[in-house]
Amino acid sequence: MARAQFIPSRIPDKPGCYIYRDRFGTVIYVGKAANLRRRMSQYFQESRMRYADPKLRSLVHSIETWETITVHSEDEALLLESRLIKEYAPHYNILMRDDKRYLMLKIDPAESFPRLRFARLKKDDSCLYFGPFPKGGALHQTADFLVRHFGIRVCRCAEPMPEDRAHCLAGTVRDCCRPCIGEVTKEDYRKRIDALIDVLNGHIGGIAEILKQKMIDAANAQQFEKAALFRDIADNLDCLRPGLRHNLSIISLPSLSPGPEAVKELASELELPILPRNIECFDISNISGTLAVASMVHFTDGRPDKKKYRRFRIRTVTGPNDFAMMKEAVTRHFLRLIEEHKPLPELLMVDGGKGQLSSAIDALVKIHCPPLPVIGLAEKHEEVFIPGCSQSIQLPLEGNASKLLRAVRDEAHRFAITYHRSLRLNTIKNSLLDEIEGIGEVRKQALLKEFGSVRALRSATPEMISMRVKGIGLEFARTVCDYLKAHASDGAVDPL
Repeated sequence: MARAQFIPSRIPDKPGCYIYRDRFGTVIYVGKAANLRRRMSQYFQESRMRYADPKLRSLVHSIETWETITVHSEDEALLLESRLIKEYAPHYNILMRDDKRYLMLKIDPAESFPRLRFARLKKDDSCLYFGPFPKGGALHQTADFLVRHFGIRVCRCAEPMPEDRAHCLAGTVRDCCRPCIGEVTKEDYRKRIDALIDVLNGHIGGIAEILKQKMIDAANAQQFEKAALFRDIADNLDCLRPGLRHNLSIISLPSLSPGPEAVKELASELELPILPRNIECFDISNISGTLAVASMVHFTDGRPDKKKYRRFRIRTVTGPNDFAMMKEAVTRHFLRLIEEHKPLPELLMVDGGKGQLSSAIDALVKIHCPPLPVIGLAEKHEEVFIPGCSQSIQLPLEGNASKLLRAVRDEAHRFAITYHRSLRLNTIKNSLLDEIEGIGEVRKQALLKEFGSVRALRSATPEMISMRVKGIGLEFARTVCDYLKAHASDGAVDPL
C-alpha cells in the first residue's frame, strides 16, 4: 500500500492531537500540538531527520497514515492526548507510559458537611469528581478561592464537632461558615455545596462577575496586589474551563467519526443497496472464556448514538468460544428488535473476520431475521469481509469510509472492554479469596473474621496466619500469602 503523501496545507493550523498509524493500521504514536500543521511538518523535514535520534527516525519510517483531532485549546489537547495514549498504548509513546494522572476535584455528598478535596484517581465510590485539570497550580489557587467564597470547611474530621473548634483556625483567619459550633445548619451548608457544584459543572458566569467587581474595587482603593490576585483567579477559572467542559470520559473524537459524508462514501465503496444511516457493531471481550461479555454500539449518520448502546453477559457459552458468543449476542439483540417491532439497522458489522461474520449470519438466519447487509472488519490489516466473497476488501485507510468503520469498531471494542473490566474488578473486590485453590467457605470466613479484611491479611506472615486461624496450617498459609502477593495490583481497592 502506498504511503499517503504529507501535504501541510491539508493539516489544520489549530491546537489538537495527531495519530500516526503503521501499514497495518495500528496506532504507533499519539502527540499533541498548539499548532498541528507546524508540529506535524517537523516529522517530514529531511534536514531535521538527518540528525534525529534512532527512535524518532524509526517512528517516521513506520508512519503510513495519520489523523488529526482539533480542539479548542492546548489544555484540551493535553487531556485528549493522555486519554488516547491510555486507550491505544502506542509503541512509540514510551515516555508517557507512566500513566500520569492529572488532578481532579472531589466531593463526597455522603458526608454531613462535605469538603472539597483533590484526587488523581476516579473511583467507583459514589463521590462527585470534576476534571481532570492539566494546570495543578491554577487548580490549587482557584480551589482555595472557591472554598473561601462559599465558606466550605477545610478541617479533616469526618463530622465537625464543637470540641474540634479549639484546634481550628479556619473560622478565625479564613471564611469558614463554622459548622462545628452550629453557626450553619446542614440544610444551609448543603446549599453552599450545591452552589459550589454548580460552578464546578462549568457555570462560572456569576463567579466571574464577582471577581471582576472585586478587582475593580481593589484597584480603585489602590490595592493593586489584591486586584492582581483577583485578576489571576479570574484567569485561572477561565483556564480551567477545558477541564470543566470536558471530563475525559466524554471527550468526543470527531476525526474518528467523520459523519454523514463518510456514510455516503461507505455506501458507495461497499455498493450497499441503501444508505447505512444506522450502523450497529458487535464485539466480544473475555479472558479464556471467563466473564465473557458482548457489546453493541449504534452509530446514526456516522456519529455515536449512545442511547442505543447495549451490553450483554454471555449466558449459554462456556470456555473460550468467541464465535458462539457472537452468535448468542446477535441472536438476543435482533430477536428482541423483531419481537418489539423495532427498526433494523441498515448495516450490521462485527469485529472480526470470516468466523465472526459467519456466526452473526447464522444467528440472523436462525431467527428468520429480514435480510440486511452484514460485514466483518478484521483489525490486523483492516480488511472488510462480505458474505459470499472469498477475498476481503481493502478500503483506503485515509478515506472517510475506512475511518468510519474503524471508529465504529474501536467504539464497540472500547465499550466491551470497559464492561469486562468493571465485571472483573467487581469479581476481584468480592471474591479474591474465593480464587485461592482449596480455600472453602469455612476457611475464608475464618480468615476474614480474624484479620478483618484482605488488606490486613496481605501484611500478615504465613506463621502469623497459621498461628491465629484455627484449621489453617503453615503450608496453606504460605499459599494464601503467595496468592495475595501475586495479585497485589488487581484493582484499586482491596476487597473485604
